[in-house]
Amino acid sequence: MTTSLQSTTRALVVDDETDIRGLVRDVLEGEGLAVCEASDGRTALRALHEERPDLIILDIMMPDLDGWATLERIRDVSDVPVIMLTARSLEWERARGLRAGADDYLGKPFSPIELAARVVALLRRAHREDDRPTVYSDDFLHIDFAAREVTAGGEIISLTPLEFRMLSVFVQNVGRAVGKEEMLESVWGRRDAVFPEQVKLYVGYLRRKLGFRADETSPIETIRGFGYMYRPS
Repeated sequence: MTTSLQSTTRALVVDDETDIRGLVRDVLEGEGLAVCEASDGRTALRALHEERPDLIILDIMMPDLDGWATLERIRDVSDVPVIMLTARSLEWERARGLRAGADDYLGKPFSPIELAARVVALLRRAHREDDRPTVYSDDFLHIDFAAREVTAGGEIISLTPLEFRMLSVFVQNVGRAVGKEEMLESVWGRRDAVFPEQVKLYVGYLRRKLGFRADETSPIETIRGFGYMYRPS
């Protein structure tokens, strides 16, 4: 696979299995990334501060500090893209990972080609986000994109990286209907990341974070049979 990624782009591979780390390293270096490794969560957190990776591949099933706890601590200090890697690929675990702040989820055994495609999609999406305006503001919502700070109805609210990306897509398309497939491409980086029907679930999470319990009262309107539109009141 030929990409525009360069060796200045750094990836951190976190897994307690040496063979898996080696396989992931080979895939990432084949895409032109510089790679560092960690065999456990605590070492990964040190590497996060020392290496400043642009992407993290994070295993869930690790001793001591597992992937869930490591992800939680990563999200306390960084919005770096994270792909969760695990031998268990149950749907509820995937949902848990995405809600906890993961950007993507890949089960073992995995295809090196699929891993490469997901890595490239995430990094390209991250580069596109660098071109966003500095702030967005209307009578209800204020977003500081650089600080990743969102104020809704005068209250600062906490969003996962996925929810923040979703809200960003909406406010960058005020008054325009955004289809579910466009949401998948813009928020997840790939149209096959989740089923289109699952987009409704994540929109519901975002509405509740903004303080709305029903579609009818939310500025994020459902366009039936197509997608969604953000319409400030």
